Amino acid sequence: MRNYDIVIVGGGPAGLAAAVAAKNSGCDSVLILERDSELGGILNQCIHNGFGLHTFKEELTGPEYADRFIRQAIDLKIPYKLNTMVMDISPERVVTAMNREDGMFLIQAKAVILAMGCRERPRGALNIPGFRPAGIFSAGTAQRLVNIEGYMPGKEVVILGSGDIGLIMARRMTLEGAKVKLVAELMPYSGGLKRNIVQCLDDFGIPLLLSHTVVDIEGKEHITAVTIAQVDDSRKPIPGTEERYTCDTLLLSCGLIPENELSQSAGVELSPVTGGPVVNESLETAIPGIFACGNVLHVHDLVDYVSEEAKKAGETAARYVRGEIAGESGKTIVLRAESGVRYTVPSTVDPERMDDLLTVRFRVGSVYKDAFVSVYFDDERVQHKKKRIIAPGEMEQIVLQKQQLARYPDLKTITLRIEQD
Repeated sequence: MRNYDIVIVGGGPAGLAAAVAAKNSGCDSVLILERDSELGGILNQCIHNGFGLHTFKEELTGPEYADRFIRQAIDLKIPYKLNTMVMDISPERVVTAMNREDGMFLIQAKAVILAMGCRERPRGALNIPGFRPAGIFSAGTAQRLVNIEGYMPGKEVVILGSGDIGLIMARRMTLEGAKVKLVAELMPYSGGLKRNIVQCLDDFGIPLLLSHTVVDIEGKEHITAVTIAQVDDSRKPIPGTEERYTCDTLLLSCGLIPENELSQSAGVELSPVTGGPVVNESLETAIPGIFACGNVLHVHDLVDYVSEEAKKAGETAARYVRGEIAGESGKTIVLRAESGVRYTVPSTVDPERMDDLLTVRFRVGSVYKDAFVSVYFDDERVQHKKKRIIAPGEMEQIVLQKQQLARYPDLKTITLRIEQD
């Protein structure tokens, strides 16, 4: 049995930022476990720019952004193991992992930070009828094929789903010479950032069909065409609206799912909305000493927010190891999401343990124009901020002040709502 103060599962942007923050907080015994052959996670295949504007105040590509944190980790001499698969995490923070060099081994950690990221929703979860021919890829798989492996999936492309990866791959495939015929989105709004719709679709004349989905796939050996139909308010295809498009490639960009099988095996409580762990103001799960950050906690729109969240997880894990985070004071406040707000991270706040400022992040369930983000302390409205547009594809946030919470000693719930007036 090996012993470390902090074991971080995942060497992507969240794991790297957490490791650097933990080391800078004075915790010398930190280990990163990464299943891939190199650090950096998904950023290694994201060769487009747009990263780092918040963190480094400059525009970087994904590999450049990852490299900044990899260099910090190396400079701080933080040990890491590549090609290492974590098999299990026990509630007692015993990590079971394996690789070729060490075989299967155990690590007793004083704290564990979950930073495994997320995965794409597969075709099997989409209930698309038709055969299962070659030529159907998730958008992330196509991104890796084009940007890292140097292979083109095809030349005539239809994309289902308007998540950010799908939008970015519409531009990428076009730049590589493919014809992207359209992006179809089941929902009446896009799942991606507005800037990606403009830069990746509008700038290249690629149509975005909202409230549309794939109802048939043709081809047995290889995909030859798809049929797109409009859907009604119940998301069921409307007869008579079908339109056939020939293609040799179908890319699926239908949402991301936090990678939480390990979290479940550890007994961590998961949110039914985000699919990620339920955490408190310290990003600590219901199991003491197990923290979560990044896309394994909830799917982010900007990697800068992942790094910011992971920094906090690394700092609070280091404080936990030093015994500076006491048990709950008994004054836990529950955060509730209502009236258009889908969830909040964190889910609970202990006002005695929180920092002076606490960022609460959330997403909405629909598109709202000229609406207000309202915060209620029990039944009293304390924040009422107008937003010109609020969309599901973009994460929102509010900031709670410790000083303000101290003025409400009997506070039980903090409720976030979207209101029209």
